[in-house]
Amino acid sequence: MIDTLFPIVTAFSKLLLFLSMILVCMRVVKGPHAGDRVVALDMLCLLGVGVAALAAITNDSAAFIDVVLGIALIGFLATVAFAAFIERGATGNEEN
Repeated sequence: MIDTLFPIVTAFSKLLLFLSMILVCMRVVKGPHAGDRVVALDMLCLLGVGVAALAAITNDSAAFIDVVLGIALIGFLATVAFAAFIERGATGNEEN
């Protein structure tokens, strides 16, 4: 039963990830505020983690786990950097 259900579940997961990426990209482009765009970029990184994890599961390869960790780390650091940039721009404090 699992052999017949696995391709269906992975195909459905790929479809959901693809649709989610389209919606998130629309939010990145149309986001009314910079904060909305930062949250959308963070969500896009998380969806990339989901895609890499799904690739690891479907290909039965542990090599994608390193990719998952790298994407997650870069996404976290980018979100923190964007948040600091937005906060500095909102308060007008520049430390030079």
